[in-house]
Amino acid sequence: MDLSNLKPAEGSTKDRKRIGRGEGSTRGGTSTRGHKGAKSRSGYKRKAGFEGGQMPLYRRVPKFGFKNINRVEYQGINLDTLQKYSEEKGITSFTQEVLIENGLVSKNDRIKILGRGTLTAKIEVTAHAYTKTAQKAIEDQGGTANTIQN
Repeated sequence: MDLSNLKPAEGSTKDRKRIGRGEGSTRGGTSTRGHKGAKSRSGYKRKAGFEGGQMPLYRRVPKFGFKNINRVEYQGINLDTLQKYSEEKGITSFTQEVLIENGLVSKNDRIKILGRGTLTAKIEVTAHAYTKTAQKAIEDQGGTANTIQN
């Protein structure tokens, strides 16, 4: 046995249906499309969400509210997280690059420092936004809260 005489097991493969190849093939003429109507013509495409004339789901379900396209999403980081990284890794300056390196934010995230937890370390933080309690806590420890303008 070698690669030249390998073939699939008997009955495991089927030839594809060749439709529209003349009357002799038994699949010529209407080519399995039936007679007349939009579905028999070339270029037919059913409307997305069409349910055979029944009221489609997207029209049956009630709609409310709206999505504000101008909303600005922030990735929040709490003070207790900054405190933990300050103790464990000895970080005193938290810039966007440092936060990305440590996996706290992604490259395109806007950063907001939140006020959960207590802060005992003197740190310098650079972020897009701060809550009042977070900014006060950082400055009370003698640190600085710098804002990134974007």
